[in-house]
Amino acid sequence: MRIYKHIIIGGGASGLMLGANIKDKKDTLIIEHNSKLGAKILISGGGRCNFTNKVINSDKYLAKSEFIKELLRVYNSKFIYSYFAQRGVKTIIKNETEYFCLNSAKELLNVLLKDIKGIEVKLNIKVLNVTKDKIFTIKTDKGLFYANKVIIASGGLSFPKLGATSIGLDIAKSFNHKINKTNPALVGFTLQPKEAFFKELSGVSLNVEVKINKKILKGSLLFAHKGITGPVVLNTSLFWQKGTIEIDFLPNFDLSSIRDSQKSISNLLPLPKRVAIAFLKKFNIEDKKATLLTKKEFEDLKQLKKYIFAPAGTFGYNKAEVTKGGVSTKEIDNLTFESKLVSNLYFLGEVLDVTGMLGGYNFHFAFSSALSCAKYLNN
Repeated sequence: MRIYKHIIIGGGASGLMLGANIKDKKDTLIIEHNSKLGAKILISGGGRCNFTNKVINSDKYLAKSEFIKELLRVYNSKFIYSYFAQRGVKTIIKNETEYFCLNSAKELLNVLLKDIKGIEVKLNIKVLNVTKDKIFTIKTDKGLFYANKVIIASGGLSFPKLGATSIGLDIAKSFNHKINKTNPALVGFTLQPKEAFFKELSGVSLNVEVKINKKILKGSLLFAHKGITGPVVLNTSLFWQKGTIEIDFLPNFDLSSIRDSQKSISNLLPLPKRVAIAFLKKFNIEDKKATLLTKKEFEDLKQLKKYIFAPAGTFGYNKAEVTKGGVSTKEIDNLTFESKLVSNLYFLGEVLDVTGMLGGYNFHFAFSSALSCAKYLNN
């Protein structure tokens, strides 16, 4: 019976980065249920993988700041960028701060695959459960595996078409870890009947400002067949639980500036014409000269600055980029990523209750948590 020093469950971003930096490669096994490693890396960022951001801090995460603060200080954006740049990955910066692979995410994945050379990899294996006596027993659909240390890097529930499962959370539960409620995140919102008219605007995008839980988020909103999406909506979904959000469809625009104009309202509003007409219809306001607006109509028009929107729900895990919630970080060491309940059991990346905004933050956490864990496993 072979007993591995380390068994890594999951061959995604955190599992591969850990494997790439672990010393005892010949005594390490990666178990992945997909037919290939790094499937999510390949499709992320439109196939270019947004892997970090110039602006890395705890404010960009839905997480306990004391858990991630030191990690993000040590493994900052310069560190993660340099790791790949030194290995030949060419990058491009988008939206002023976001690092993407210049050509293809395959370049970044190939770096990780090269760096795990020497590690045994088993693909197409489904982990059923993990138990511990003196050592860990990993029960799979292809037999039993044994290890002194087990690292859970299995990701979250998003993208089930890429093989996402709840196995990491199930293992944590079996060892009495608290699981904070999980939900789809970085995902679009579905509509209540009140906003059914949004569907007529499908394909139109515009810049807006969203207020949620005292946070102000800015960016592009895209009207879609099922609801609303786009970067600012995806980020909003990270902080939304239930209830309303407030959307300013006219950021940096003073509505009173049109009050005395002889032009038609739809031509005065800095909105795509289709959007302006749709909202006027919603407010029962005729598209007429702005000077002809009644006091009530002008008050109704002000809703464009503070539009109260109550999502019906989200597009779900099939469309979500990540999962929020997960293994409670109160029970995990913030530098070794070892369980405080079970010695030699570790949790990395998305399986933990740490979720970043759009912009490379989730890959950054996956990579940095793995690097920090590897440092301690190597001691």
